[in-house]
Amino acid sequence: MTGHLRNIAIIAHVDHGKTTLVDAMLKQSGVFRENQVITERVMDSNDLEKERGITILSKNLSIYNKGLKINIVDTPGHADFGGEVERVLKMVDSVLLLVDAFDGPMPQTRFVLKKSLDLGIRPIVVINKIDRPGASPEKAVDMVFDLFCELNADEEQLDFPIVYTSAKQGIAKRELEDESDNLDPLFDMIRERVAPPVADVNAPFQMLVTSIDYNDYYGRIATGKIFGGSICAGETLALIKKDGEISRARITKLLGYEGLKQIDLNEASAGDIVTIAGFANVGIGETLACTENPKSLPYISIDEPTLSMNFIVNSSPFAGLEGKYVTSRNIRDRLFKELRTNVSLRVEETDNTDTFRVSGRGELHLSILIENMRREGFELAVSKPEVIFREIDGEQCEPMEYLVVDVPEEFQGTVIEKLGPRKAEMAAMNSIKGFNRIEFIIPARGLIGFRSEFLTDTHGTGVLNHTFHGYAPWKGAIPGRKNGVLIAMEQGETVAYSLFNLQDRGGLFVGPGTRVYEGMILGQNAKEKDLVVNACRGKKLTNVRASGSDEAIRLTTPRELTLEQALEFIDNDELVEVTPESIRLRKRQLSENDRKKALKKSK
Repeated sequence: MTGHLRNIAIIAHVDHGKTTLVDAMLKQSGVFRENQVITERVMDSNDLEKERGITILSKNLSIYNKGLKINIVDTPGHADFGGEVERVLKMVDSVLLLVDAFDGPMPQTRFVLKKSLDLGIRPIVVINKIDRPGASPEKAVDMVFDLFCELNADEEQLDFPIVYTSAKQGIAKRELEDESDNLDPLFDMIRERVAPPVADVNAPFQMLVTSIDYNDYYGRIATGKIFGGSICAGETLALIKKDGEISRARITKLLGYEGLKQIDLNEASAGDIVTIAGFANVGIGETLACTENPKSLPYISIDEPTLSMNFIVNSSPFAGLEGKYVTSRNIRDRLFKELRTNVSLRVEETDNTDTFRVSGRGELHLSILIENMRREGFELAVSKPEVIFREIDGEQCEPMEYLVVDVPEEFQGTVIEKLGPRKAEMAAMNSIKGFNRIEFIIPARGLIGFRSEFLTDTHGTGVLNHTFHGYAPWKGAIPGRKNGVLIAMEQGETVAYSLFNLQDRGGLFVGPGTRVYEGMILGQNAKEKDLVVNACRGKKLTNVRASGSDEAIRLTTPRELTLEQALEFIDNDELVEVTPESIRLRKRQLSENDRKKALKKSK
């Protein structure tokens, strides 16, 4: 029987309190000891998730409440990690749609909700952060209803139950005026409105693999939901591949979830979410079935990548000085290893053995991979992101993004003016508490390099969010970066005297005492053309003193680019050099003569 089971996923836009709510549910279900030290956002387990405050990988846990076992899947809120969302929704019977009581539904809310509605799932709407200053829970509910209508929800889905919560305080209410000091109203709503898994324990065994991990002791391990039948540890199962090929192997480990921990199981049955080891070549979307009459479940379809960039072996004069893994074989092995678990990623080998074309769901998706690689000791160069075009009905089409910007009224004209040449089309405009929320449909190309420009134009007060909208016919040429760059003339160490004289030329990316090489980008030029400069020349010292010649050198703080900012900034003829210690910008051709030849050739 599966009556004691509930399988749910928590879906939300980035930073709407999803992981904080999971924390509160864990604490109130008795998973932790009373004196146990608990870190904040316990589900954000890897360093990047903790630093950025976002969920990147979906994770499973289970909690018990009054005899009910609730399997919870924490999903990423960012569309770039949509491959994670699509997989886990196959495992669950309902979703908690978390919406900020102040912000209302945001672009990623639309993305994750559409995925769940398409699968026929009936969500429970959780209006979170009701204690936030300026929160308007009733208006958020109206906006959610409008979004459901817009996404063609059926009548049953439109009749969604609502719970009001403050995840930070650990409270939930059915009505705003109710008194509450715990999350019991939320647990009760899950008990009442989420159906137990529909599964036949007596049917032949079938399990859909929705995520893959690797363990040093057990090798490759597969996690998924059992759709039918039961299973015992040590049993032999059939693995049905995507192409229909069938192989057999024995289960070496059967694991379930209790709180945050994985525990050994002797048996499991339909409706359970389990992890199985013993299949070396298992892949996501494939089926594990009984050996007598193996039948496959429908394969999970994942949205195709929309953005690609080249990962290149580092060829700068500083190559190999800071990284541990620098060869093409090292980079190739690491990229193909990533494919085992990152289903939305594509890796292609090119004619050049030192270059790999890597495609993903967005800039953040690819930059997280690069950041993980540099932390592991890899050193490489990456090119400017390019969108992936498709031919649909004989017409060249490009990926479009649904863009939402929240800007103070005085900056809205500037933002609209900047988005015009980027081929953005305004879809809607609303006023929310002193801010104007403007919605656009814009080519993905038009967003590359826009974020830093947007923050400058709005003096850091604007909020920008976007999600994949679909493919549309090519919108025409979009102007690139207007300003040129300052390029180092020679190899050496930067000197404060030279940088002081270069400050008037534009903004600098490096400070004094930085090692540079010929062809490395030192800053942004105030004018359109690139400028080759000498940042290593010291002041010539003489015995002659004159009024004004020894004025104090005052340097402005250099602008240190993050990996995402560097990828947005570079042009087609430039690369980002990524090492465990540094992020540098450089020209593809390091010498000025080679750049002139390449320019003539391109013309």
